[in-house]
Amino acid sequence: MQMKVSDQAVQQLRMLIEQSNMQVGDRLPAERKLCEQLGVSRSSLREAIQHLVSTGMLLSKAGSGTFLQLLPSAWTNHQIVEPLSNLIDQDPAYRFDVQEARSVLEGGTAWYAAQRATAADLENIRRCYDRIAHYQSIGDDDQSAKADAEFHLAIAEASHNLVLIQMMRSLFDLLKYNVVLGRRKVYSESHRFDQLHDQHFQVMDAIERRDPDAARSAVCGHIEFVVQQVRLIDEEEARRQRASRLNRI
Repeated sequence: MQMKVSDQAVQQLRMLIEQSNMQVGDRLPAERKLCEQLGVSRSSLREAIQHLVSTGMLLSKAGSGTFLQLLPSAWTNHQIVEPLSNLIDQDPAYRFDVQEARSVLEGGTAWYAAQRATAADLENIRRCYDRIAHYQSIGDDDQSAKADAEFHLAIAEASHNLVLIQMMRSLFDLLKYNVVLGRRKVYSESHRFDQLHDQHFQVMDAIERRDPDAARSAVCGHIEFVVQQVRLIDEEEARRQRASRLNRI
C-alpha cells in the first residue's frame, strides 16, 4: 500500500526538523519555503503540521507561526513511553502486555547478540549480571531493579542493530518501571531469585557460547517465567484480600 502524501509530508517534516538541529522555541520556516524544501503542496504541508501539533511536537500560534515544542530526541518517549506508563498506572494488568512485547523484542536482540557481541559487550553483560546479585545480596531492590533492566539493555546493545537498540532505549524507563513491579513480587522469596538468577546466567552463557537459538529461547523462557510468577502472586494476593473481607463480615 502506497503511503498517503500527507503521511509522507509528516515523515519528511520530522526528518527536516531533526537534520536542522532546531531547538525548543525555534520557529519553523515559512510555508512556501517548507513546501519547496519538502516538495509537497501547501495543503499537504498544513496537514503534516497539524498532525505534529496534535501530538504536542509543534506549537502553532495565530499570527506568529509554528514553533518547535519538543526536541526530536524526546519524540519517541513522548509517543510511546508516556502513554504506556499512564496505561499501567490506570490498570496494572497492562504490564503483561509489556512483558509480551519484551519477549518479542528481546528474543531478537539476544539472537543477534549471540552472533555479534564483542569482547567489550560480553564484559558489560557479565558486569550487569554480577551487579544484580550484589544489590540483591544487600537488599537494595531499587538498584537491583536498575541492574536487571541494564542487563537486558546491554544484550540489546550487543546486537549491534541500531533499530533494536533505539527501541530498547526508548522503552528503557518503561522497562525499569516494569521490572520494579515484577521484582517486588517475584523476588520476595529466595528460591524465586535463585531461579531468575539462573535464567539470566543461561541467557548470558548462550550469548558467550555464540548460540543464537539458545539465547533467544533462554530470554523468552525467562520473561514467560516472570509473567507466570506475577500472575500466581496476584492470585494469591486477591485470595487473601477476599478472605480478609469475609473475616470482617
